[in-house]
Formats: sequence, C-alpha cells, structure tokens
Amino acid sequence: MKGALFDLDGVITDTAIYHFAAWCQLVKTHFDADLPDELEEKTKGVSREDSLQIILDYLDIKVSKEKFAALAAEKNQLYVHTLENLSQNDILPGISELLIDLKQHGIKIALASASKNGPFILKKLGLTNSFDAIADPAKITSGKPAPDIFLAAAFALAISPYDCVGIEDSIAGVTAINKAGSVSIGVGEDELNHANKRFKTTSDLNYQDIKKAWQAYHRN
Repeated sequence: MKGALFDLDGVITDTAIYHFAAWCQLVKTHFDADLPDELEEKTKGVSREDSLQIILDYLDIKVSKEKFAALAAEKNQLYVHTLENLSQNDILPGISELLIDLKQHGIKIALASASKNGPFILKKLGLTNSFDAIADPAKITSGKPAPDIFLAAAFALAISPYDCVGIEDSIAGVTAINKAGSVSIGVGEDELNHANKRFKTTSDLNYQDIKKAWQAYHRN
C-alpha cells in the first residue's frame, strides 16, 4: 500500500447537507418546486453538472446550455457562501488521526473529490499540508461512478491505482474505486457492502485495519 485516495464530502467533512440545501433553494427559486429527500442520495458524490442533470430529469425540465451553466454557477455560489464558517472543528471524527498515521507510515495522500471547491475546503479545515496531491475534477471527463477521478488522483501521486486504497461514503464513489482497481474502503451502512472493507463511521477508520484490508485483497 503506497497511496490513499480520499473523497471529501462525508469522509473528511460533512458538507453534503449544504449541497442538497443549495439545490433545494435553487429549484424553489427558479422552478417553484420541492425536491424529495431520497434525491439527495442520488446526487451524493457526483459532480455538480451531473447532479443538476439528475435534478432536471426528476423535474422533467429541459433547459438550454446557457441556462444549465448559469444554474450550476448559481448553485455553487449558494453552496460556497455556507462554507465561510468551516473550521478545523468540522473535520469528521478520526480523520485527523488517520491522516497523521498514514503520513507516519509513508503513505502518500491525495484528494479524489468531485467538488471543485476541494482546495478551498481543505484550506478552511487546515488540512492543505496533509495532502500530497489534489485531483482536478474540472479535467475529468466522466464523474463517479466512472473511475476517472481516482485514476487522476493516483496519477497525481505517481502511484499505480493498484497500490492505493480509496475512501468513500457514497455508492457511486465505492463503485468508482472498484473500477479504478484500488482497494475500496466504504464509510457507511449496508448500501456500501460492495466495498472491499466497510466501516460504519469515520471514527472507526484506522491505519491497521485499512492495511489488513489491502493485504487481504491482494492475497486473493
């Protein structure tokens, strides 16, 4: 095991609730419609543009390319506004310790997030120096569940994805890690049982169990 590829929302900090709140506000303003809670899971872990398309498909609404781009930009403004108060207190339990432990064992760390706000969020959390690389989602052709973002993160570390673990809390994200050929570490409930190893919460994450999962996968 040489590299660890981290998702952001729901793994390092929990901003997913702010994402969906921003989408709900946007849809209410422009289309006077409400979004059901179950749509949140479908937009979790995927790119802004893919999330918007999922929402428009649900509403059975078609918009021009210009309107689509404007809606995506407005949603991001709503979301970023809510992030101004982020601090180290918003790092999820166990993550700071895990990052330190990985570093001490010589593991390179990269961010593999669909969020274009990744660098800004890491800075607000005081975690920028904990990461050796950040994959740029703007350069990714296909979002999760495609493996592209995890492949890019491994490439940014100059490490084969086969020598990496990926840590995710979404169905699409775990699928993406599996497709990338990395060992998938899921954080969540039974819907993530397609992960090579699943932890219920971030506070359960630890270097030794992650290493054992990687070793078990490579023995098979």
